Amino acid sequence: MTSPTSQGAEVAVSEELFAPVGDGVELCYQTYGSPDDAPVLLVMGLGGPMTWWDPDFCRQLAARGHYVVRYDNRDTGRSTRMKERVRRGALIRAFAGRPVRPPYTLTDMARDGLGLLDHLGLASAHVVGVSMGGMIAQAMAIAEPARVRSLTSIMSTTGKRTVGWQHPRLLPMMIAPRGSGREAYAAGSARMWHLIGSPAYPQTEEEVLSRAFDTFDRGVSASGVLRQMLAILAEPDRGPRLRALSLPALVIHGTADKMVHVSGGRATARAVPGAELLVVDGMGHDLPRDLFPTFVDAITRTAARATRGRVADL
Repeated sequence: MTSPTSQGAEVAVSEELFAPVGDGVELCYQTYGSPDDAPVLLVMGLGGPMTWWDPDFCRQLAARGHYVVRYDNRDTGRSTRMKERVRRGALIRAFAGRPVRPPYTLTDMARDGLGLLDHLGLASAHVVGVSMGGMIAQAMAIAEPARVRSLTSIMSTTGKRTVGWQHPRLLPMMIAPRGSGREAYAAGSARMWHLIGSPAYPQTEEEVLSRAFDTFDRGVSASGVLRQMLAILAEPDRGPRLRALSLPALVIHGTADKMVHVSGGRATARAVPGAELLVVDGMGHDLPRDLFPTFVDAITRTAARATRGRVADL
């Protein structure tokens, strides 16, 4: 099927499909644009299904000459649910810097993304990740640098504990038990998004609740969120490994981010040689619709740097 971009151009959109990526994990994914165009893999953050990559954003990116692939991470949306239980005490120990063993690591999640590229027959892609997805994108570039044409890390961090810290009010909210059911999930989600969202680009209550209901209907897993949180907290500092990368990189971060302080973005940009840093005043821990053109321009600009580099090597 096809759908128009905000500029009116038609973009092909696939149905939701499934890809086995190894270790018993199957990912749900969807594509926008032509497979003949340069692939862009979109990696979402903690507990976020692929639908948090707004369809209009995906269409705008595809209209700029990209084959856009978005997907549900393991333990999210329609992708495989893992089984090992994480207790909140383990999260508290990990948050305090004590060693813990997570059910899986961010590197495991990075290999999920690489497995999806294998399934699609793609040798490499431009990789764009937000929050935890930015960490996964970084891990993909570290694990298989030849397969990441360019790296865009949005409102993320390096894993170093002295940067990218979280507002102290957030962890108790994130691990607190929620009431069961659709309404309780939506109410809790709305409270969180109003706290961490962009003060310069506020969302209406209707917008926040609509996304929460859609997310719940797609499939939420409280235990899955805990497993993903532990994978984040157990991750060592990626900074030294990021310094070894040689690829075009873009780091986007907001000055009003309470979930990952802007120092995390600045540290990421310092770690990756030659990275462009785009700091957005008043942006919190979300992707405001008003900023879609800014994001699309910056990602396209970064991808073009990779294309120029390949031509120069010929």
